[in-house]
Amino acid sequence: MKLSFNRWLGFKPVTWEQHPPFFWLLSGSWVLLLGGIVFLWHLGSTGLLDETEPLFAEAARQMTVTGDWLTPYFNGEHRFDKPPLIYWLMAIGYQMIGINEWAVRLPSALAAIGVISLGGYTLARYSQSRLTVWVGVAVMALGPEMMIWGRVGVADMLLTGCMGSALLTFFLGYAQPRWEIKQRWYLAAYLFMALAVLTKGPVGMVLPALTVGIFALYLGNGRSLWQEIQPLKGGLLVAAIAVPWYVLVIMANGEAYIEDFFGYHNLERFTRVVNNHAAPWYFYFLVVSVGLLPWSAYLPAALLRLRVWQRSQWQAQPRSHHLGLFCGCWFISIFGFFTLAVTKLPSYVLPLMPAAAILIALLMEEMRLAQPWSSLPPAQALQLPKPWRYLFTVSHWGTVLLMVLLAIGLYLSPRWLGGDPVMPELPEAFVASGALAWGVGIWSVAAIVATALLLRQRSQWLWGVSVVAFVAFILFTLQPTYYLVDTYRQLPLRQLATAIVKFRQPNEDVIMMGFKKPSLVFYTQQSITYLRTAGQIRKHLHQQNPPRTATQISPPQLAPSINATVPPPSTVLILAYPAEIQEDLHLSPGTYQDLDRAGVYQLVRVAKSDLLRATE
Repeated sequence: MKLSFNRWLGFKPVTWEQHPPFFWLLSGSWVLLLGGIVFLWHLGSTGLLDETEPLFAEAARQMTVTGDWLTPYFNGEHRFDKPPLIYWLMAIGYQMIGINEWAVRLPSALAAIGVISLGGYTLARYSQSRLTVWVGVAVMALGPEMMIWGRVGVADMLLTGCMGSALLTFFLGYAQPRWEIKQRWYLAAYLFMALAVLTKGPVGMVLPALTVGIFALYLGNGRSLWQEIQPLKGGLLVAAIAVPWYVLVIMANGEAYIEDFFGYHNLERFTRVVNNHAAPWYFYFLVVSVGLLPWSAYLPAALLRLRVWQRSQWQAQPRSHHLGLFCGCWFISIFGFFTLAVTKLPSYVLPLMPAAAILIALLMEEMRLAQPWSSLPPAQALQLPKPWRYLFTVSHWGTVLLMVLLAIGLYLSPRWLGGDPVMPELPEAFVASGALAWGVGIWSVAAIVATALLLRQRSQWLWGVSVVAFVAFILFTLQPTYYLVDTYRQLPLRQLATAIVKFRQPNEDVIMMGFKKPSLVFYTQQSITYLRTAGQIRKHLHQQNPPRTATQISPPQLAPSINATVPPPSTVLILAYPAEIQEDLHLSPGTYQDLDRAGVYQLVRVAKSDLLRATE
């Protein structure tokens, strides 16, 4: 039987009013359960992860100390990388629950739960099956990209939450027939867009506009949609919320802010490689494939399912059936934009993950309805032509193959885990902890169970196997491994931060040599000088004439470590690898005081005269 486009993509959805209260209760519980496990469970049990997370955390802390909520600072220097919303939320968290890791990461976790909840609500309104809602929520929550950045205190998940909410509320307005309710959803979309601009700059407005523009251009309804969304009114709302801070920060910092933020961190990141973040053109194909594990095998079929080459068929569909097409435009616009950008980072494509999850959930819905075990009567069951049945079969077995590859990759992981010189003991500790065995076992069993289900033509349960396996993987492998990484990588720095606070004399300089670990600034709440070579240290010491005073430190929150009335001591604290202290600085054990050691680091006190003489 020939498959009609209307039967495949335009079947009548279960309206949200038809969902019983028990469904909403169960769906809300499902979101809270996954959100609690994935994003909130032990969120603050490990230290901040160098390099980026402490930069955000300390900039927010300095706002609370100084009361300057306009210009972000880190270690006495302006931090113009990101707009203020993430710092403001962290600072509010500090005031509510204290200066700790929970307050740093909570904005990201709540943003992830928020966009997942809104994605589930959208599926509840515009999909055919209630099961699709739970599948979509699971795919969104359990994707590695969402899971990782939802537990890290940086701006990426907040941007994803704001941008994703802007696009979802736009669609909820677009598909809503009642004008007054439609306008409320559009208003919410503009509000979230403004928050996205306050999170990461112009990209928070450019990418939603690009998505909506491609969507309208494809359907050919741009003129009517332009009048409907009232962009002038919406643009004024976005400007009223987002622009004042930009005006004030430019007035306070002038051309330095314009060149750094708009020039370096926006325009130059798109047009040239920044901070050595270069990657080949196919980089995001790999990132998306890993970021959607173990469901990424379904993504090609989910995109092909849209059959965008049949434009007239889409144009004939009512708006309530356009969710899949809209998510396809969402996915393609963000993927294409950052593929064209020269600077590439894995987190850049995080905002497309909710769209990919919804596409996969809609695909799984139709795969379920097309099977012989479907609950629909034979006359109503979805009949698929052979090419599509083959594509679905390939997707199923591709998921099994990914499970097998995950098990093999984990089994071989000790061979490449030892590449970090800061954590030389991690591979042995990983094996000894049992986390490796649990991970290999979980994905091996999942692959066996999935194979048995496919052989018995019960692929409708494959998503459940993936969910159970991934939750077990989080509990028994990822969380214990994260604790190990924290123990070997970050705990020594926290211990040495405590030692610095204990041993540092008034006005004594602290130099971290060879590498930059921003967490030291956050945990000491004092200024740290980062220098790479012995020559830079010698130059730095020569430049300290006259010595630094409190009035020369900006911003003032670092002043407690500097007292203008107390002359600087003749010594300096050095934090480095032991080999660097002896070989690069040419210091013999008798010329410095060994204060503390932790992990691969050593903290020493050395006289400036001895240090200058040794580095001549």
